[in-house]
Amino acid sequence: MNLPEIRTTIEAPGAPYGVTVDKAGALWFTMAAQGSVGRWAGEGIETFALDPADGQPTVIVAGPDDAVWFTEFRGNRIGRIGADGELSFVAADAPYGLCVGPDGALWCTELQSGHIGRLSGDGTITRYPVDGMPSMITAGPDGALWFTLNQANAIGRVTTDGAITTYPLPTEQANPVGITAGPDGALWFVEIGAGQIGRITVDGAIEEFPLPDRAARPHAIIAGPDGALWFTQWGSSRLGRITTAGAISELDLPGAEPHGLAVGPDGAIWLAMESGALVCVEPDGRE
Repeated sequence: MNLPEIRTTIEAPGAPYGVTVDKAGALWFTMAAQGSVGRWAGEGIETFALDPADGQPTVIVAGPDDAVWFTEFRGNRIGRIGADGELSFVAADAPYGLCVGPDGALWCTELQSGHIGRLSGDGTITRYPVDGMPSMITAGPDGALWFTLNQANAIGRVTTDGAITTYPLPTEQANPVGITAGPDGALWFVEIGAGQIGRITVDGAIEEFPLPDRAARPHAIIAGPDGALWFTQWGSSRLGRITTAGAISELDLPGAEPHGLAVGPDGAIWLAMESGALVCVEPDGRE
């Protein structure tokens, strides 16, 4: 198996945290410490300052419309930004995770108050309570939403009408964070506390795969264009790759504290480095 290669590194005017790609192929990212959103479309980086600047923008996703949406954890709101930079906001309670659901609506986690929220087109949020600090959320292959419960040490599932099921993890203090739908019909997640990657089937069967460095603190995970899963290792400054059979490989990254990652329109993987850069990796790690 060939290791992936770093294509390019782009310096950013802040500390990138979350990253996504919009429908036009532009790269968008949050800068939590600076309270701003950035965009890169192949030339210079544009930045859009948020007001107030202390809202801590975190997770960012391409929305069901032509805009990009993001959570402001400390600002208690969900933001929308169009290609022209126009901003609008919806009030929320410490939102963190964000995704587009199978019903075409935006779904979020309200980390501190313990809710899964559905954002309707008129800006209202329907909330479903859950214990254990819900963190990241993703659309599953079964028409439901799946999310991590960081403090309850569990994975959760919520249907589009609000029915919640939780699945405890085998490892204590695993503290799951990132989660994504895999190419194999299962959900894959990272255990930042245990240094493991987890897999859960839609009927709740769980497997765990220890990382070579159990102190690597894996943070976010996505399905790659090569049939594998890719994840950031915040503690060790590495990009990890795991096949659906559980084979793990790693790449050292320039800089420190990788957080979010996304697949670009050409299949390359982009990472947000909190040390001040966007890193593009060629996913050449095929078997």
